[in-house]
Amino acid sequence: MKKIGIVTSGGDCGGLNAVIKGAAMAALKRGSLCYVIPNGYAGLYNLIDFKELVELNLSRLTTLEAGIAGSEAGHSRVKIKKINDPEKYQRIKRGMEKFALDGLVISGGDDTGSVIIDLTNQGIKCIHAPKTMDLDLQTYSVGGDSTVSRIATFARDLKTTGRTHNRIVVVEVFGRYAGHTAFRGGIAAEADAILIPEIEVDFDVVYKHLKELFFTRLRASDVTAGTYSIIVAEGMKDVSGSDIVDDTAGVDAFGHKRLAGAGKYVCQELTKRLKADPEIKDLMHEFGLFVEGLYEVPEIRSVTPGHLVRSGQTSAYDVNFGIEAGAAATNLLMDGKTGVTVSNVFGRTINYMKTEDAIKQRFVDNDQIKFHEHLGICFGREVTNLDLEYKCIETQPNRHL
Repeated sequence: MKKIGIVTSGGDCGGLNAVIKGAAMAALKRGSLCYVIPNGYAGLYNLIDFKELVELNLSRLTTLEAGIAGSEAGHSRVKIKKINDPEKYQRIKRGMEKFALDGLVISGGDDTGSVIIDLTNQGIKCIHAPKTMDLDLQTYSVGGDSTVSRIATFARDLKTTGRTHNRIVVVEVFGRYAGHTAFRGGIAAEADAILIPEIEVDFDVVYKHLKELFFTRLRASDVTAGTYSIIVAEGMKDVSGSDIVDDTAGVDAFGHKRLAGAGKYVCQELTKRLKADPEIKDLMHEFGLFVEGLYEVPEIRSVTPGHLVRSGQTSAYDVNFGIEAGAAATNLLMDGKTGVTVSNVFGRTINYMKTEDAIKQRFVDNDQIKFHEHLGICFGREVTNLDLEYKCIETQPNRHL
């Protein structure tokens, strides 16, 4: 492996520049050259048309900041198998031959991983550095910690607005059908309710929890100020089991429906219950809030931080993991491994998995949800008994899951 190409794919997030930097640093230390293939899989397909590639030499690496989110290599949403070109794989190989690239380090999530399997089956040597802010791979994926931290910060900060206006605040976040970022971000923000795809939400349960906690806070405050915060994952389902989607947006390049409107839906369901509750009028009078025709029930607002949770700064953990994952991917590639996913690095041991195993979707563990339910967080279902188990262990794997 004299020359290696680096591709980043899928959604942007924290840690990708750390992957790029780690991969390039490892290549340089082993006497190889490393190049950026820009624009994700679109760039890989069009590699044959490029006049030159940026070499990640020591000088260029000094301008690459591992702590900045996003990707210096750029992204695109392209599934190679769907390209209407019978010579697409040969075209990619000719592009790699043009620049004498012996293999690829590719960072992305499950969709990216599925393309890596496809490329490997076509004889293209590549290693997968796991990346997805959704945290739904079988390994830790770069970007997860950065995203959870930003979700927590935004949701926590919005409590000042909520308390000022005696408002219920709903924060809708990414995650598709796995609720890891909403779950962990919500816990870190000390949210009152966390609504995730793993649990079909009973809004009567949520409403009961909201009503009790919100008005208890108003009653306890000497200035009758209070709020109630909800984190909802975009892939949330109610008891009907239906997706909440943007029907006008179609599907993306990988065939996924574009999820949208979960926050708005939560607002509608809870506002409907507030208006139908005969006790709310008296409670609003009790706290000096009621104004006929103008302010009869507490206001519920939805906020969608969207790509803000992907952007900005990378967390220290993701810089560490990204550099290690990138360097590990380069070393695996140079030592003859291909079509596998970096799992983690412990000392001088690089752990990896078959990519087809690594990209199997992982959901939030139900027992972990129950543990936090018993601490008072509402997940949109009735709380059941929690039978704790106790175990003394000698060592604990350093896993960020």
